[in-house]
Amino acid sequence: QVQLVESGGGLVQPGGSLRLSCAASGSIRSINGMRWYRQAPGKERELVAVITSGGTSNYADSVKGRFIISRDNAKNTVYLQMNSLKPEDTAVYYCNADLRRYYGDSYNTYWGQGTQVTVSS
Repeated sequence: QVQLVESGGGLVQPGGSLRLSCAASGSIRSINGMRWYRQAPGKERELVAVITSGGTSNYADSVKGRFIISRDNAKNTVYLQMNSLKPEDTAVYYCNADLRRYYGDSYNTYWGQGTQVTVSS
C-alpha cells in the first residue's frame, strides 16, 4: 500500500513563507514526476509546480519567482518552498506522484490528502 502525506500548511501573513513537504511511503519501486496542486474554495484544482525524477521543474505563471519545488529521491519526498505569499495563494495544497510499486508494475498516480494554506493578516 502506498501513502502520500503532506505537512507544513498553516496560517501565514501576506509576504511570509511556508515550506510544504509530501512524503511517499509504502511499497515503492521508483517515482517519476511529482507535483503540487492547489484548490481554492469555489475554484477548480490547478497545477502549481511539477518536478521530474531528474530535477527539471516547471511552474504556473502565478507562482513563478515565488515558489520553488524540490525533491529528495532518497526520502521519496517532494517539497514546495513558498515565499512572498499572497492572499490569493490561500487553498488546500495537494501533492501527487507517478510511481510504481514493484519491478514490472506500471506507473500510477497517487494523491495526498491535502494541507490547508491560509494567507491572511
